Amino acid sequence: MLAATGLLNGRRATTHWRYTDTLRRAYPAIRVEPDVLYVDEGTILTSAGSAAGIDLCLHLIRRDYGAEAANSVARRLVVQPHREGGQAQFIERPVPPAREGARLGPLLDHLRGTLDQDHTLATLAERSGMSVRTFLRRFQALTGTTPGDWLLAERLARARELLELGQVSVEEVATRVGFGSAATLRHHFRQRLGLSPASYRARFRRAG
Repeated sequence: MLAATGLLNGRRATTHWRYTDTLRRAYPAIRVEPDVLYVDEGTILTSAGSAAGIDLCLHLIRRDYGAEAANSVARRLVVQPHREGGQAQFIERPVPPAREGARLGPLLDHLRGTLDQDHTLATLAERSGMSVRTFLRRFQALTGTTPGDWLLAERLARARELLELGQVSVEEVATRVGFGSAATLRHHFRQRLGLSPASYRARFRRAG
């Protein structure tokens, strides 16, 4: 319906992966993004499927009210607090075996608590009691991404929270979340979010 109004012409948009080709053929003026969860074009936002719609709602809350509010809503909904819109829609095994979640769940908790430390594939695999090859396969099945990309997303999410609190410098934020330097933090912020850490802090810093 939104496409039929013409409001998406010349804009980026997405929909469920089953219908991206249909949307592209029917409305060639739309720049269809087939492999993302949602697209934020400022005043018009689109998402892929029902679950991605929840991700988009949380993105809007985070954008307008900050990470704390979005995390609070996510806890009430019992969903993951933040998934980047550019994450792939389709995960090869969307419901992994329970044993994988039980085995890798403690590792993910450990990583979230040690974002400031260096982590290698070898040490992560050893901690999980697997070979590197098996670890990579099972991590991908559980999370839909690689350990490196997962760590990057977690570090950026924590950096955003610290920047919103506004209590430490950009350099200290970079150190606390494991980027090592403010330059590296700025690089990933611009690449993923399209703005600098300082600009993000100015826009989303919480009053008080």
